[in-house]
Amino acid sequence: MAVYTHVDPDDLAALVARYDIGTVLSCKGIAEGVENSNFLLETTGGRFILTLYEKRVSEGDLPFFVDLLNHLARRGSPVPAMIEDREGRTIQRVSGRAACIIQFLPGISLTHPSPRQCEAAGEALGTMHRAVADFAGGRENSMGHRYWRGVAAATGDLDTVIPGLQAVVDDELAYLDAHWPSGLPAHVIHADLFPDNVLMLGDTVTGLIDFYFAASDFRAYDVAVTHASWTFSDDGATCDTGRASALMRGYAKAVALSEAETAALPLLARGASLRFLLTRAHDWVHTPADALVTRKDPAPFLNRLRRYQAADAASLFAA
Repeated sequence: MAVYTHVDPDDLAALVARYDIGTVLSCKGIAEGVENSNFLLETTGGRFILTLYEKRVSEGDLPFFVDLLNHLARRGSPVPAMIEDREGRTIQRVSGRAACIIQFLPGISLTHPSPRQCEAAGEALGTMHRAVADFAGGRENSMGHRYWRGVAAATGDLDTVIPGLQAVVDDELAYLDAHWPSGLPAHVIHADLFPDNVLMLGDTVTGLIDFYFAASDFRAYDVAVTHASWTFSDDGATCDTGRASALMRGYAKAVALSEAETAALPLLARGASLRFLLTRAHDWVHTPADALVTRKDPAPFLNRLRRYQAADAASLFAA
């Protein structure tokens, strides 16, 4: 888990000197991410994001992320470019960590998106799926269905996080193992398109960011992750059907899901809810007190899981 609250000034100056982006004016930590240490870097040449990669991002995966973003950018997706230094390198080392300097995109991330903004996000997700469908690269989903039991085990006693959680997780893991679909359309997906990973100006998407969970998986699973993260109340107890239908309507503008994908959405959403419930529970237990990250409450994803388990869950995905 990320623990960096600052970058050594000499290391930073040496890094920036490799680029044609001016000289350093300021570098401030951004306490928003839960995986990497991010900094707003201001130079005489403009604004950038400096990212130092941490625990769940393998340095060996970074070339995949660079290639993916370059592919999406060539297809017109609003993704941030990883800036190259004078020798054409994007991956650096700073303070002993792998690092990249990334384009700063305009816009803000939302906490309570409107139906119109949900529709725009759904369309942006669908457009991204169309753009990535012919991407030649691939990466195993290290936070996918096969790994959830491992995350649960690594967390420890889940009842210390939420009383009774261990039995809920054990039952859900057994159900998903028995019913997880196969053969659905798949390619590289974002896998983490929460509102804080979408930048908007008004009702317009200006940026899709933080692709560090991107991996090969069902595209409908990506829809389920986005549905779970965009359409619920803060406590996860209530799905806003207006926002949900707008999201699905926006996605359908770009991609028509098959009947099998549509039928699988409630199950995939249960999986998405369990995935974030588990990783949040793990981080709740294991995040150091001084980490420059936001530790997030797992309980809202337990509530989402219960809602997607309901008999009428399919109605939540009506456009």
